[in-house]
Amino acid sequence: MQIAQSRRHFLAGASLGAAAAVLGARGPLADDGPPEVATIRLSKIPGICIAPQYAVEELLRAEGFAEVRYIAAEAGRHSERMARGEVDLSLNFAAPLVLSIDAGDPVTVVTGVHSGCFELFAHAPIRSMLDLKGKTVGVQGLGSIPHVFLAVMATYVGLDPANDINWVTSSSVRPKELFADGKIDAFLGFPPEPQELRARNIGHVILNSAVDRPWSQYFCCLLSGSRDFVHRHPIATKRVTRAVLKAADLCVAEPERVARMLVDGGFTQRYDLALQSLSEVPYGVWREYDPADTLRFYALRLHEAGMIDASPNAILADGTDWRFLNELKRELKA
Repeated sequence: MQIAQSRRHFLAGASLGAAAAVLGARGPLADDGPPEVATIRLSKIPGICIAPQYAVEELLRAEGFAEVRYIAAEAGRHSERMARGEVDLSLNFAAPLVLSIDAGDPVTVVTGVHSGCFELFAHAPIRSMLDLKGKTVGVQGLGSIPHVFLAVMATYVGLDPANDINWVTSSSVRPKELFADGKIDAFLGFPPEPQELRARNIGHVILNSAVDRPWSQYFCCLLSGSRDFVHRHPIATKRVTRAVLKAADLCVAEPERVARMLVDGGFTQRYDLALQSLSEVPYGVWREYDPADTLRFYALRLHEAGMIDASPNAILADGTDWRFLNELKRELKA
């Protein structure tokens, strides 16, 4: 099922004033001052788990930005685009962010946004992560987001990701389709892929990061920015952070409206899968979870997997700035 709705119709039905009423959020602080820049540039990737980033445009305009640009990027490569000055801020996945900070990329994490967006699918008789020993697992490439997450997950249960798993990559066929065709044993999916596989009754879920510990206890995606941008434009950074967190709340309060905006904005095609995704991903946890705990957890796991050298404390010292989040938690009554 697909539902198309014009942008004008969406905004008429979900005005910023209505959204603010739903969220109970106050307007920008008077002593913030206007943002230092008129344009803000965000990433656009195939996955829709970062829905708050796609539902934030009118909130950003209310924060004083005259223009919001979405720059197409490969999932997990946001940091490279930030380093080149092409993207200002973006939601990104926790494990790749730790890798970027360890590599010296000039990125700064400012807040966590949501948890629980990835799901591990397998064919029978596989029932657990340990059962992947000797099996084939499809990823876009070694070092890709699914590969990094799976390597961390494998190490956590005692597997050697380099030797115990047969990684299958393809430059022409997506891993999801290899899995659907029965050519690989397992596949890690991000919205709307898990929702689509369930709709097609393909495989079964052996790990769901929205409910299975320890993964459900940590952020999946965090908001980060170019280190130079965050340093030079603190007011703009705070305003973007505020808008993204409000948008995360909107995903919880009005998932139907956000799903229509994702379709109308060209971020995804199917309204039904977008709505299901919004209903399943925990977008409200930014008030409860500590983003520093998330980075510390993934830094430890990546160190165990031999993928980084830095300590968790070094990752936190080099790649985070929680001042904006701390102020906004007080302001938004988090």
